[in-house]
Amino acid sequence: MTAPEILLCLCTCPDAVSAQKLAEALVGERLAACVNRVPGVLSTYRWQGEVNTDGEELLLVKTTVARFDALKARLLELHPYELPELIALPVDRGHAAYLDWVRGATEDC
Repeated sequence: MTAPEILLCLCTCPDAVSAQKLAEALVGERLAACVNRVPGVLSTYRWQGEVNTDGEELLLVKTTVARFDALKARLLELHPYELPELIALPVDRGHAAYLDWVRGATEDC
């Protein structure tokens, strides 16, 4: 079995404005094929010694392994958080035509 080429990345944003800005930049720059925005997420986390709960938007970002480093660099540049969440999960199965589309939509021009 070969290593997965497609990644599903998770990233939270503090609000709809920053989520939209990130989604448009990542797709517009061909770093992601698609970004789904899930509003109304409540996140509970420990930060600087305190437990906090905040509303966020969750981004579901579809990209390739080949584009991940560039996506990460751009996300860290644009994200308003001091320590943004970015978790990449390998996609080892899916609809072949969709996965081909992800590859094509993220090809470096």
